[in-house]
Amino acid sequence: MCRYAIYGPYKDIYACFHCRKVFKQTSNYDLEEGERNNRQYKCPQCSETMKDMGHDFQAPRQNDLKQWSKVELLYRNGFTYHSCGCGGPGYRPAKLSEVEAFISNNKRFKSEGELLLRNLTLKM
Repeated sequence: MCRYAIYGPYKDIYACFHCRKVFKQTSNYDLEEGERNNRQYKCPQCSETMKDMGHDFQAPRQNDLKQWSKVELLYRNGFTYHSCGCGGPGYRPAKLSEVEAFISNNKRFKSEGELLLRNLTLKM
């Protein structure tokens, strides 16, 4: 059975790529229906909009620049750490050098335009 579907106290994990920090925020299940749409949390340190990484995200050490670059590159290409809790989000590359091949083999966008649109919306 999916642990995130059964137990509601799990908080969502948001990351700030600028500060290389993560913060847990209130889960969608704990919010009123009108509050669930378009949630944006600002980093308490730099005020940048944090990114929803999913319950299964394990942040690298703050000074590990290569791993943070890897995570950010994966996020910008649509790969987060969301799952139902049964088996995790699936394989993610362990090294920055493996990311390009992973993205090209698992591309989730149909065209260059969709990728460009996604990148533009993520920067806002």
